Amino acid sequence: MIATKFRPIIILVALIWAVEIVNIFLGHGLSSWGILPRSLGGLVGIPLAPLLHGGIWHTLSNTLPLLFLGGLTLLGGRKVFWETTVNITLLSGLLVWIFARDAYHVGASGLVFGYFGTILARAAIQRSLKSLAIGIITIMFYGGLIWGIVPMRSYVSFESHLFGLIAGIFIVWLEVKLNRNKPSD
Repeated sequence: MIATKFRPIIILVALIWAVEIVNIFLGHGLSSWGILPRSLGGLVGIPLAPLLHGGIWHTLSNTLPLLFLGGLTLLGGRKVFWETTVNITLLSGLLVWIFARDAYHVGASGLVFGYFGTILARAAIQRSLKSLAIGIITIMFYGGLIWGIVPMRSYVSFESHLFGLIAGIFIVWLEVKLNRNKPSD
């Protein structure tokens, strides 16, 4: 039953690991399909970047937070989960493509930070018991994640972290804005 409820995030993480295994055998050549800012070819990386990683340790470091925060996002339902996942991937990827340093940006950490942002934004905006409880759990386990938006290491895409967080918050803000402007039945 639990595996059925969380099947979407399990499938996503399994896909990331399948890509990583193939990438290992290709000498991580697939990483060149990541986001390369302001290059035409780099646009392909926008939807692909969360599936690609720079190595096994990079993949491992994204797995647990992706499962945890993705699982909490799934508590809103599968439709909300997939819409959130796609919207974060596309918006944060586009922002990385426009504003980030000239380097390949790969990894699911932008998605992780996006889930973090949506969870906290929903808690702040909705203020329901469920959204507040999920927000508190998120802060307890992953509150330190916020330090990931600070540029501390040259090989870490803090831009993906920052724009993932911004995308997550913006998506919730936009959902609320659009739902308030819908005519009632």
